[in-house]
Amino acid sequence: MLISNVHLVAVSGPLPAPVAGLLDVRVDGDRVVEVGPGLAAAPGEASYDGGGRWLAPGLWDQHVHLGQWTLSSARLDLAPARSSAEAVDLVRERLEQWPDLPVIGWGHRPTAWPANPTVSDLDAIGTDQPIVLIAGDGHHGWLNTTALHMLALSSRDTVVSETEWFLAYGRLASVLGTDGTGPEAYRRSMEAAAAQGVVGLVDLEFSGGVADWAARWAGGADLLRIRHACYADGLDDVLARGLRSGDPLDGDPRLTMGPLKIISDGSLNTRTAWCCEPYADKAVPGHEEGQPNQTPEELRALLGRAVAGGLEVAVHAIGDRAVTEALAAFEETGARGSVEHVQLTTRDDVRRMAALGVRASVQPAHLLDDRDVTERLWPGRAERCFPLRWMLDDGVEVVLGSDAPVSPLDPWLAIAAAVHRSGDEREPWHPEQAITAREALAASTDGWGTVAPGHPADLVLLDADPLDGGSDREHATALRGFADRVAVTWVAGQVAHARS
Repeated sequence: MLISNVHLVAVSGPLPAPVAGLLDVRVDGDRVVEVGPGLAAAPGEASYDGGGRWLAPGLWDQHVHLGQWTLSSARLDLAPARSSAEAVDLVRERLEQWPDLPVIGWGHRPTAWPANPTVSDLDAIGTDQPIVLIAGDGHHGWLNTTALHMLALSSRDTVVSETEWFLAYGRLASVLGTDGTGPEAYRRSMEAAAAQGVVGLVDLEFSGGVADWAARWAGGADLLRIRHACYADGLDDVLARGLRSGDPLDGDPRLTMGPLKIISDGSLNTRTAWCCEPYADKAVPGHEEGQPNQTPEELRALLGRAVAGGLEVAVHAIGDRAVTEALAAFEETGARGSVEHVQLTTRDDVRRMAALGVRASVQPAHLLDDRDVTERLWPGRAERCFPLRWMLDDGVEVVLGSDAPVSPLDPWLAIAAAVHRSGDEREPWHPEQAITAREALAASTDGWGTVAPGHPADLVLLDADPLDGGSDREHATALRGFADRVAVTWVAGQVAHARS
C-alpha cells in the first residue's frame, strides 16, 4: 500500500527541511518500508491519497480493563451520586424499570459522602435481585446481602474491597448470567478505540486467562493489537504454557503475552493507597497510612517467579510507600517492567526508577478526578502527585493510559491532561509537573517516534497536526476533542477504522 500526500507528525522532534513537506509512505505487509517525496505506486499496489493530512504512529492505551470497559455502557451510572441515599435512589429507579434484572452499577466515589455506604442501605430497598455497585476507582464493591451470598462472600455491613473484591469480581459472570463481554461486545469496544486512533491496548482485566483471550480472538475480537496480562492466580497456567512476555498467544503476533499484574496497594479514594504519612481525613482505623495488599516478601516472591518465567511485571503502586517498596522489589529481583499509576512519589524514587530502567505507566486523566480529594486527604503532598515533569527530566520512560473504565478510554483526554493538568476553568494543578504535547504524544505511541522505515504499519491519519496549538489551555481543549480529527486508523497495515 502507498499512502500519498501526507505530512508527518513530528513525534520525535522537529523534522528536517527535506521531509517537512508532503511525503508518501509505502507499507509492505505490517511494516513501513519507505518514506519520501514523489513515490510512485508499484503495479498492483493499493494506494490511499492522504489529501495533505497528518500521519502519526498509532496510539496505545497502556492500562485498560477491557472487560469492564466493555460492560460499562450497560451499567447503572452512579457517578452523579453525592451520598448513599442518592445512590440508593438511582438503584430504586433502575429496579422500577427492570424489576426482574440484577443491578450492576459503576462509578460511585464515596470519599466525600457524609457517611460510608453500607449493605443495610441496599437491603432496605427490599428486592430479591442482587445489587453489585462497583466504585469509580474499581477498588471496592458495594453489595446487598443477596449478592454477597450469591458470590460466596461472608455477611457484613461494609463494602468488599481490594484483594477480596478483585477475586469476587471474576465470579460475577457466573452469578449474574450473560455479562455482555462476548467477542462481539469486545469487537465493538475495539472499534470505538480505533475510531480515536488507538492501535493497541494492554489489557489488565482482573478475570480471564490465556484460553479466554484465544477464544475471544478466534471469535472475531481481533481488530487491535492486544497485550494480555495475567494476575497471580493465573501465573501457574502461564508458566505451564511456557509463555514469556511478547510471545504470541494464538499464533498471531498482534495478540501477545503481556506482564504479570500485581496490585500492591489500594487507591486514594478508598484511603487504602499505602503512604509514608497518614491520611488527613477519615483514615481507615488501624491503617491510617493505607496498606499493602502483599507483604514485601510476598511481592518479591511474585517478581522472582516472573523473572524466572521470562515475564515482565506491572506493579500497581499509588501511594509513595507502595512505590518505594515496588522499586525495592524490582532492584532485588532484577525484574523488568512498569510501576502502574505512580500517583504519589518522591524525587528520590523517581531517580531510582530511572536508574533501574523501570517504566512509569501513568493515567493523567486521574489527576482531573483526584485533584480536590488529593488536597483534602494528602495535604502538602500535591506537588508530588503525577510528577510527569520530574520523570521525563530524570530519564524515566513514561507511557500513558486510561485505566478504563476508571477514566474513559480516550488517549486524547490523557494527553490533554498531561499537558494542561486541568479539566475545568481552574488554573492548572501544579503546572510545574506538566509536559509538552510532543512529550505526551510520544508517551502514547508505544515508543515509536515520527513515522519512518522499519516502523510497524500501525498508523493514524489526522485532519490536523496535534502538535500545532495556541496557549496551553487552547491546545489542551483542542486535544480533548482530537478523536473527531481521526480519518483512518491502520493496524498491521489493515484498516481498523475509516471515517465515513
